Amino acid sequence: MKTIPIILCLIFLRTLGIAQVKADFPLVDYHVHLKGDFTYEKAVEHSKKTGIKYGIAVNCGMGFPTQNDSAALAWLDSMKGSPFMLAMQAEGREWVKMFSPAVIAKFDYVFTDAMTYTDANGKRVRLWIKEEVSVPDKQKFMDDLVNRIGKILSTEPVNIYVNPTFLPECIAHEYDKLWTRERMLKVIEFAVKNHVAIEINNRYRIPSERFIVLAKKHGAKFAFGTNNTDSNMGDLDYCLLMKKKVGLTASDMFAPKKKLK
Repeated sequence: MKTIPIILCLIFLRTLGIAQVKADFPLVDYHVHLKGDFTYEKAVEHSKKTGIKYGIAVNCGMGFPTQNDSAALAWLDSMKGSPFMLAMQAEGREWVKMFSPAVIAKFDYVFTDAMTYTDANGKRVRLWIKEEVSVPDKQKFMDDLVNRIGKILSTEPVNIYVNPTFLPECIAHEYDKLWTRERMLKVIEFAVKNHVAIEINNRYRIPSERFIVLAKKHGAKFAFGTNNTDSNMGDLDYCLLMKKKVGLTASDMFAPKKKLK
């Protein structure tokens, strides 16, 4: 009798795990981009292979190709007839003035993060670019970040808060210390009050289990998302781990306008 290679066993167990999850609720990655070598065709193939449904997002906002209604409508038209849900990723804080409510409503859902903003000195900051970030006072930075998240979730018409609790590289190693219970609760309360789901991000592996437990306790909804930059999609392993550890069920999950088939 031949021994099955370990790698094949792992693939089998992973596939079995995904199948078991699908029995609980539809398994969806709401944060997928057609970027790098990840083409439309590869997305279709990968979705079928893994059994994970996709929401494909286009980046909309200042500095991106999609900056107005006509460009957004053209993208939606280019994706017509696809098997995917179609999402708007709202970039920066200017996006609300760049797109009309009528066009925004044509997307299946809208998501944004708090990673792009203009600081008190009028400088545009993107938290994932270390050269653009300065944190002279960690506590003030965190308080400002929490307040910014609260304003975004309260005033911008979005369905999902993505890349949640992301911290810039210079202070990321202090994540557990800086994301105090009080700060987490403030963000969670804003999300629940404004009916905004919180993404469990597979790429950055955030938010923490501690945050997710607290958010679930206070009635937050969740959405799984990868935020890929190429075809290195993975299989939502962090999301599935959090699902298991925290005990997430279908009732805890975000429900888009388009019904999942």
